[in-house]
Amino acid sequence: MDYVTLGRTGLRVSRLAFGTWQLGGDWGPVNEREAIAAIRRARELGINLFDTAQAYGFGTSERLLGRALAHELRGHRDEIVIATKGGLRRTDRGVVRDASRASLQAGIEDSLHALGVDHIDLYQVHWPDLGVPFEETAGYLSELVRAGKIRHVGVSNFDATQMAAFSRTCPVETLQPPYHLFRRQIEREILPYCAEHDIGVLAYGPLAHGLLSGAIRPGATFAREDWRRHSALFHGPALERNLETVCALRSIARERGRTVAQLAIAWTLAHPAVHVAIVGSRWACHVDDSVGALDLRLDADDLARIDAVMAGAVAVTGPSPETV
Repeated sequence: MDYVTLGRTGLRVSRLAFGTWQLGGDWGPVNEREAIAAIRRARELGINLFDTAQAYGFGTSERLLGRALAHELRGHRDEIVIATKGGLRRTDRGVVRDASRASLQAGIEDSLHALGVDHIDLYQVHWPDLGVPFEETAGYLSELVRAGKIRHVGVSNFDATQMAAFSRTCPVETLQPPYHLFRRQIEREILPYCAEHDIGVLAYGPLAHGLLSGAIRPGATFAREDWRRHSALFHGPALERNLETVCALRSIARERGRTVAQLAIAWTLAHPAVHVAIVGSRWACHVDDSVGALDLRLDADDLARIDAVMAGAVAVTGPSPETV
């Protein structure tokens, strides 16, 4: 397992994090036994960073993660880095952004209880809430650091301007942005800003939410609860064109004796500003495949070939995938 210091946090973390969004119900039914086996396998392989969020099933994902890691969290707490996110709230109108003091206060207590821990290593604001001043959100999170309930503060889905504004009250230590071969907008401003300010970057969606897994085929169908069922990325001409791109990437991967998923993860980690790739799975065997990406080094020629293939792809833009 490869480890890296996560920006200014000083945390020593595995370059592959186990993500648990898929365990909250937004990707269809979850077999808890299989999910716990996947988490346990990640730990056996040396992964020490586990990312979740209150909004992943509003406690469902956090509780499952807490059960899967209960032994380590009781007896070897300092060997595990738990990252979670808050600032989303359920209402009769659906999920809304709410990074107010009151919302975060309730959310942090719910997360601590669900995970079964007395502190969270990295607490991230899930989405920028433009209805609440950043100084209110950042100020309250600073209080939580002083109280020992959280150790480090990060944000997710923020742009460079928003991180700068937030940091005037509480320094942003990490950023969790979407980043994969079909979605590269953060290369222009956000990743350079993070590199300049020593902000740890945990890229989510390196497999393009399954598109780069190699498992999706033309005409793919998804469970009724799966958000991809309603995403244009996974239907029609865009899907057909991007699956052709995946086929071309698979050819490059096979030359190296690798899977297309391993190639995609290695590509994400090849960017010098990216510290960690977050990959989730509901099955232990997929964890093994993901970990196999860590010893794949892509040189300039490899990256140029990949860029040439991606020139014909349909790029992903806009909120990914939440619409809150």
